[in-house]
Amino acid sequence: MLMMKSKSPILPITNNNHPPSSFLNSPTMFIQRSNYELPTSHLLISPIDDDYNCNSIEKKPLLSRAFSFGGEPPITTTQQQRRRRSVSDENLLSSSNSEEGEGGSIGNSVEHVAAETLLITRFTFNLLGYLGVGYRWIIRFFALGCYAFFLMPGFVQVGYNYFFSSRIHRGIVYGDQPRNRLDLYLPKNNNGPKPVVAFVTGGAWIIGYKAWGSLLGQQLSDRDIIVACIDYRNFPQGTMKDMIEDASRGISFISKNIEEYGGDPNRLYLMGQSAGAHISACTLVEQAIKEAGGEGESVSWSVSQIKAYFGLSGGYNLLNLVDHFHSRGLYRSIFLSIMGGEHSLRHYSPEIVVQDPNFRSALSLLPPTTLFHGTGDYSIPSDASLKFAETLQGLGVEAHAILYEGKTHTDVFLQDPMRGGNDPMFEDLVAIIHAKDEEALANDAMAPLRKRLVPEIMLKLARAVSPF
Repeated sequence: MLMMKSKSPILPITNNNHPPSSFLNSPTMFIQRSNYELPTSHLLISPIDDDYNCNSIEKKPLLSRAFSFGGEPPITTTQQQRRRRSVSDENLLSSSNSEEGEGGSIGNSVEHVAAETLLITRFTFNLLGYLGVGYRWIIRFFALGCYAFFLMPGFVQVGYNYFFSSRIHRGIVYGDQPRNRLDLYLPKNNNGPKPVVAFVTGGAWIIGYKAWGSLLGQQLSDRDIIVACIDYRNFPQGTMKDMIEDASRGISFISKNIEEYGGDPNRLYLMGQSAGAHISACTLVEQAIKEAGGEGESVSWSVSQIKAYFGLSGGYNLLNLVDHFHSRGLYRSIFLSIMGGEHSLRHYSPEIVVQDPNFRSALSLLPPTTLFHGTGDYSIPSDASLKFAETLQGLGVEAHAILYEGKTHTDVFLQDPMRGGNDPMFEDLVAIIHAKDEEALANDAMAPLRKRLVPEIMLKLARAVSPF
């Protein structure tokens, strides 16, 4: 957490609107504070620490159809056999929209609900098998059960829409590997091409799943933004190398096919949350290195297609985080297995890779980067986003870190969106995506407040017992 010295001069600036789009072009880091009682205001505070290299800090109170994979070689008999075996593990073929039609029959939808529930249950036991059954994890899984119980009213509403909404296309095939599926969230109207967010969900690299992004996908689609939630192989089905390959395949499919769903391929944004933020950042940096190294003709998508990268509560330097994860229960031996060995930690640390002099030519290819993080996050400390943004700035890449005072790992992704009303992270995200679209900004200003999904008392109880 950033410590502020009392000697810092404070310049009050009143501003009841979203910050102008020009704020994205300055190497500024922001910190937002929660205060539901006060009107929106901004305080510009001069730099207070030589170790924290930023020009200013903003503090803002918070208010209460399925396709085959284009471009891939034909699937061989061996691949087909492997694919059939993987389907028995994933139970995902029944989710194909070619079987369900536009909205899907009730019978198929109910069958899909059962299949997805079974898959999530298997994720849980898979995770238990790796973490062990010591008292610490027994307590944490009990806390996880309580946490899910308190948020159940929200989960039920989001889940119902996920399975029965005609605007959500589930299980679209984007590749020939296991778990190569994505979910597509479409806006209510189709008046013109829409911006698109390719989203990679979190899950500690072990239990990541495309449905985890359903709440964000539904809410962004209500703001005329298409969201594609990319699924990927988790450990032990795959290692970090496989996760990056899957994310890259998903991005490629989206860039080639999203126009058929009403999306604008020239307004494509990449976003990840938690482990998904790390996977997507690695994917982006790896792609930039390939293109800078003259492999542009062999890649299936280009970094130039990505208008901006958004990282939510992510970690970008594994050397600094491996001990922290170990203390939190993601033991070093397991984590190293996920990453493919200790020698791979540097390779899968975007913050370290971008500083390699051999890769400097790739830096100019990277898109503007915005990293969101809560200062109360103890799953992945907010310093992870601050340091990565600071590193990118020092290398000449446009980057910003936006912090939310006191917010935990799940506050910014679950509790705040379920609270309804004005969600600071969501509004900041939409403001960046719509920054150069005056009509969209005008529509955002008139958009009704989102409805509350969970009573406040249950949100507070969920926050109190959250194991994250």
